[in-house]
Amino acid sequence: MAISNGRAPKHGGSHFSSGTGARSSARPAESEPISSTGAIAPRSALASGSVSRRTAAATKRAKSGQVIRADRPQRNTKIGIIVAVLVAVFAVVSLAVFVIVPSMTPSEQTDGTQTITPGNQVTISIPEGSGAAAVAQILYDNGIIADQGEFLAQARRMEAESSLMSGSYTITTGADLADIVTLLTTGPNATTAQLVIPEGYTISQIAATVEQSIEGITAADFTAQAKASNYVADYPFLSDVSNDSLEGYLFPKTYDFSAEENVTADTVIRAMLDQYQTEVAGIDFASVCAQIQTRYGITVNEDDIITMASIVEREAGGDEHRAEVASVLYNRLELGMMLQSDATLVYSLGREVTAEDLQVDDPYNTYTRSGLTPTPICSPGLASIQAACEPAQTSYLYFFLSGDYAAFSETLEEHNQAIANRPQ
Repeated sequence: MAISNGRAPKHGGSHFSSGTGARSSARPAESEPISSTGAIAPRSALASGSVSRRTAAATKRAKSGQVIRADRPQRNTKIGIIVAVLVAVFAVVSLAVFVIVPSMTPSEQTDGTQTITPGNQVTISIPEGSGAAAVAQILYDNGIIADQGEFLAQARRMEAESSLMSGSYTITTGADLADIVTLLTTGPNATTAQLVIPEGYTISQIAATVEQSIEGITAADFTAQAKASNYVADYPFLSDVSNDSLEGYLFPKTYDFSAEENVTADTVIRAMLDQYQTEVAGIDFASVCAQIQTRYGITVNEDDIITMASIVEREAGGDEHRAEVASVLYNRLELGMMLQSDATLVYSLGREVTAEDLQVDDPYNTYTRSGLTPTPICSPGLASIQAACEPAQTSYLYFFLSGDYAAFSETLEEHNQAIANRPQ
């Protein structure tokens, strides 16, 4: 670490209970969509003012009393009957083709719905970043649901529109819409070569997910391979990491290894390091570190920035307050205050912390150790990395986040009052 651990006096009176689901700078809980027609008049048979010879002869016979006999059917009558029969047959066939047949097979209706065959197992893939409408289209195209609108309405009723997860799923066609929404918010259930790593996962969690998602790779194999020394020659940004750890650098994203013939732990790790390199390509870490030095008077390197981003990832919960949370942490470092984040100790202990845990001598206990933690505590997403690079300009030293309630304070008294005023 480029940050010294010996500058911070213990910050007194900052051990608060933040309440269920709340996150605080003192005691944050573990974080957690048409024409008009023109008719032509019939031509008159007498338009020329003359008649044919046949018509004139018939008129003459009529005047003379001559009668035309009709003692045998005329040929035209037979033709008319045949035509009528053919028309009727054609109508029956058309009815069978356009009405009866579609009712017997899955088909799209004119009202935007379709008839589906229930009970079939279908495996689909939801790409990362897909919105609810895109998910509905995928389900519809694969014959899983009959009506996209009804699926979207169900997702709204369950307040799940923004919680549908990417990945591979095996779903039964015609299943209850509520069950489908629940499945899509729980996470992928299909064993494929697709790997879904959420933001905020640790190496331990990533290893377990790899074991579940990719055949032939165990969590133990992955963890043993995930050492910085195995990759620093090809990825120079790992040169500053501590403890030979890749923690923080296995970028959270959805990966598809279906095109790979032999997927190993090394294959997966290199794909994730490549993705990290791609995601941060637009960040000039040298300039960022210089700006942090100027603003806060502390010396940091790229690994420190990623460590800060990992704490922000676990504390902020959502995008809205990441930059403000980062500012609180940097402000505390500037003043030599301890970060006092439960999330850092949770990383070390692997469980929720108790009041007694806050006194343990642990490198990741930011209640007893000043400065940043020895390594990042998770894999941060790009939003948290950007927040760590560009923290908000504030004087805040405390924050309290609980659901939709957010409070940032400059003093301990204000912080305690913010907690007291939280919605019950």
